[in-house]
Amino acid sequence: MIPANIEDYRLMAKKRLPKFLFEYIDGGAFSETTLRNNILDLQTINVRQRVLRDISNIDTSCELFGRRYNLPLILAPVGIAGLNARRGEVLAAQAAEQKNIPFSLSTVGVCTIEEVARQTTSPFWFQLYMIKDRGFLNAILERAKNSGVTNLIFTVDMPIPSSRYRDIRSGLSGGSPLRRQTARLLQSMLKPNWAWDVGLRGRPHNLGNVAPALKKNAGIDEFWAWLGQNFDPSVTWQTLESIRENWQGNLIIKGILDPRDADQAKALGADGIIVSNHGGRQLDGALSSIQALPAIGERIAGEIPIIVDGGIRSGLDIIRAIALGANAVMIGRPWVYGLSARKKQGVLDVISIFENEMRVAMGLSGNTQVSQLNRDILVL
Repeated sequence: MIPANIEDYRLMAKKRLPKFLFEYIDGGAFSETTLRNNILDLQTINVRQRVLRDISNIDTSCELFGRRYNLPLILAPVGIAGLNARRGEVLAAQAAEQKNIPFSLSTVGVCTIEEVARQTTSPFWFQLYMIKDRGFLNAILERAKNSGVTNLIFTVDMPIPSSRYRDIRSGLSGGSPLRRQTARLLQSMLKPNWAWDVGLRGRPHNLGNVAPALKKNAGIDEFWAWLGQNFDPSVTWQTLESIRENWQGNLIIKGILDPRDADQAKALGADGIIVSNHGGRQLDGALSSIQALPAIGERIAGEIPIIVDGGIRSGLDIIRAIALGANAVMIGRPWVYGLSARKKQGVLDVISIFENEMRVAMGLSGNTQVSQLNRDILVL
């Protein structure tokens, strides 16, 4: 199959990856209602077709935090992405750099901040959770600063991890340690290309950014245990003030769905927010990101950048989101599907698909600049 869209790359990823990894990427919390609605709610938004306009020079570029990018598209932070292709986060960062869009490295990535920094030249973004171990938290912030990170994404919608039934069934997080390890080993053996390229040649698999807090040679099971012990359910806006005071770069709060929380983020001194429900992986039944966006946009649009994350599967979705108040969008699953299917080239292909689709959608709706995308282009 020659892949044409994001769903094609999803199917290719499913064929290549062990089940426990694909289900981790693809799944959501509980019955996955919010996961589905993130995608479906975007499809109900109609775009107004306009004709006989000069669309010979379409510009998809945008400015975010003082830098010009080729697209209003950001590669979102995705945990353990480096298990989907050998040194996967590095490959994705290089692809983003080549396409001149931002890449965000997850706290729980396989590749370290330093590894990504060594193998790229453009500054990347870094994502962080509030961890009980404040010494670890401060140390990783210092590492990010020393590696040239200026945009820090602070994820606030995961004070406790939700139940993801696919992960339990696949052996990623369910059952006894022996059953989990046996399930993952058997699934890996069924995917020999992955087992050779990533399982053997892609070492170390030690979730590099948190490795200093774990024992030597710790694996996925030790990581889940550490994470469960170190998520901080007591975190509040006041707790976050210390991060704002100690971080001199841009602070972007991820996980906002309510306008009141958007107000508090702005009052805290956040430089931007990300409207997100964690890809439908936390509170199942929460609003889809695109449903939550308009009210937040009405509250703070023009004051700080608004990024929307969740359900974006096409360039048409990008213009829908921007028309409803976003300055840019994030994609998580799509770039990991591309990475899983064709490594760095897959990520480049996925970005190109979004770019080409966005150009077509802009042109056929009679727009040539991102700044022209507003509610007038929608049929609401």
